[in-house]
Amino acid sequence: MCSNLTNSSCITADLAHSDRYLASAVVYGLVLTVGLPLNTLSLWILLRTHGFRSPCAVLMVNLAVSDLLLALSLPLRVYFYATLRWPFGAATCTAALIMFRVNIRTSCIFITLISVDRMVALVFPLRSRSLRTSGCALKCCAVVWILITTICIPEITRLYDALKGCPNIPCFEIQAVSRGSRVVSLSQAIFLLVLLLVNIVSTVVVVLVLKKRPSTEAAKVNNKMNVILIFVVNMLVFIIFFLPFTLTLLTYNEKDCGETLLVLVCLASVNCCLDPLIYYFSLDSFWQDKDKRQTDVGTYSLSRSMERF
Repeated sequence: MCSNLTNSSCITADLAHSDRYLASAVVYGLVLTVGLPLNTLSLWILLRTHGFRSPCAVLMVNLAVSDLLLALSLPLRVYFYATLRWPFGAATCTAALIMFRVNIRTSCIFITLISVDRMVALVFPLRSRSLRTSGCALKCCAVVWILITTICIPEITRLYDALKGCPNIPCFEIQAVSRGSRVVSLSQAIFLLVLLLVNIVSTVVVVLVLKKRPSTEAAKVNNKMNVILIFVVNMLVFIIFFLPFTLTLLTYNEKDCGETLLVLVCLASVNCCLDPLIYYFSLDSFWQDKDKRQTDVGTYSLSRSMERF
């Protein structure tokens, strides 16, 4: 089945039963079962244990909120692919589609900001103290949400106008191929590739810096492996879940039914289950050292930086 979104036609389609629809319902159901409780628990721990007292905690809270938005839209996806019916109207379909797009865009940005924050804390532990503040992180997050919301407004209008009044909406099978959406897709793909490059550079810099640290100083790092694993998880999220989706956006053919793209959308939704690993590796170090305070500026290292996380 192929449903193309235009600015002037009502979108309807006859959905034939397919193994892909059943597989999509199963995958989205598993993501919902794992992702919703994990991200709810992660958000509760972040707010209860650390609040907004550190820049990394601020970024993680926003990442958890972004993942929760996606998780809350998954019951609708499960229902649609299990029944191949959409009785909820155009407004609900538009909201569910936009929540996925918001998650992809904001998750990429927040994960990149977390990597950059850690890299700066490691490479410039003293000079970055004035920059790495909760206030600065809150402002960055506010800019991200405002920017993404602004980008989504024309998409919301276009989607709703095309869907309203349609009797049999194939909601999550819609392929948006109008000129405006094509420009947005290409821009999003290029932007995600830039963020991936930033994550690669941050990871390489961190690995090189940790290798150069003498063994006596490296011993002061709470858990050197945890530090590296944070960057590894960030890279895995990008490479496994976002990169295939991004490359498909770049090569998407409007004449194609977009079966591959729909499968990769399903894969990309799994990212909300992996993000809590980022919180675990960071909070593990925080719990270990939350009662420790280093007073010797000469020994200030990543352990102090992780303590601020």
